Amino acid sequence: MSAVAGALAAVSVALAPHAAASDARSEQWYLQPMQAEQMWKHSTGKGVKVAVIDTGVNPHTDSLEGQVLVDEVPKAVAYGAADDYTGHGTSMAELIAGTGANGGVRGLAPEAKIIPYRIRLNGLAKAEEKKTATPAEAIRAAADTDVKIINMSFRSPYYNPDVEEAVTYAASKGKMLIAGVGNDGDTGEDNIGYPAAARYVVGVSSMSEERDLSEFSSRGNYVDLVAPGEGVPGYCRPSFESYCHGLEGTSASTAIASGSAALIWSAHPDWTANQVTRALIDTASRNWPKDKPTQHAGYGTIRPRKVLENPNYDAGPAYSDPLAKWNSKKGEKLVTEIPPASAASPSATASSQAPEASSGAGKAAAGSKGEKTKETAAESSGDDDSTLWVVLGAAAAVVVVGGGAFALLRARRAT
Repeated sequence: MSAVAGALAAVSVALAPHAAASDARSEQWYLQPMQAEQMWKHSTGKGVKVAVIDTGVNPHTDSLEGQVLVDEVPKAVAYGAADDYTGHGTSMAELIAGTGANGGVRGLAPEAKIIPYRIRLNGLAKAEEKKTATPAEAIRAAADTDVKIINMSFRSPYYNPDVEEAVTYAASKGKMLIAGVGNDGDTGEDNIGYPAAARYVVGVSSMSEERDLSEFSSRGNYVDLVAPGEGVPGYCRPSFESYCHGLEGTSASTAIASGSAALIWSAHPDWTANQVTRALIDTASRNWPKDKPTQHAGYGTIRPRKVLENPNYDAGPAYSDPLAKWNSKKGEKLVTEIPPASAASPSATASSQAPEASSGAGKAAAGSKGEKTKETAAESSGDDDSTLWVVLGAAAAVVVVGGGAFALLRARRAT
């Protein structure tokens, strides 16, 4: 396996010792503020298939029994799909579509179905590498199926043209691609890795139960949304005997974002990936202008309930990419048309698509040694939104460093 492939890692950072299965649901703290029970009256994700490209998925945990469609994995990339070598992929699948049976994790979209893909990530035995698909192979294979959402809770710091082309191909086939931005926010390395930095991919950051943006979340030009990513149950070993406490990382955030998208798409099966993405952006909780996403929190915290409860919500044009670059100099929004059946013709290069280094302002805001980086969410007031999050409040739009105010705004992906 190449050095680039070897650098691929799941974007989870910590798991503490065992938690009994009966404790799992009680640790899913985000279900209440997201008002999951209310959302499930409108949608449970039924009819939506989610490709989980990860370490494989064990289809026989209590929570995933009957939820994982192993037979639908394309043969070319099917090796090991149902053999999770770390427990990570199974954890992501449960956060998306777990049934909660026997005290297990209840997924945000409990009637969605999971299609498992096993790829080469850290923890894979060397003898298994050649048999196991690369990320690009898995993404392309998933693109040629009827999955609607491709969940990618993994990250590489390196630009990979094969992944870029596979992502573009999947977008051309109408798939919604969601990835974690990474867990390097507290290391001084702020660049967002791939595939989150690729065009057409929704990059997801993490927040805590205390409504703080997670210090470990990477920051940069490709953060799009924030979702819960701290203190959730998951598996820390492939024995699957019990859950572990405190899964942390943008891996979990990615899975919860994918579950949110599945709820919306199930309720609106005729929508496109662009419309589902736009719905999440439009209804995200924030205290800054929607057209000025920040390097820390993007467009804000996901609130799928706001889409589900509004029968008059307009999701906008079907083939206009809401993640397209905002060209402030020309005063026009550049959009990308991606008809589902069109052929992909990627033209990305390493120089044009590699993650942009954070600006001086971004690095200063992220903090150097000894500088506090944790930012607190501001509670909204008034109606029932008081139980939802407004990530970072006004601090997400402007951070004061050394007496100067620096807007943490970023250019979107090039089209």
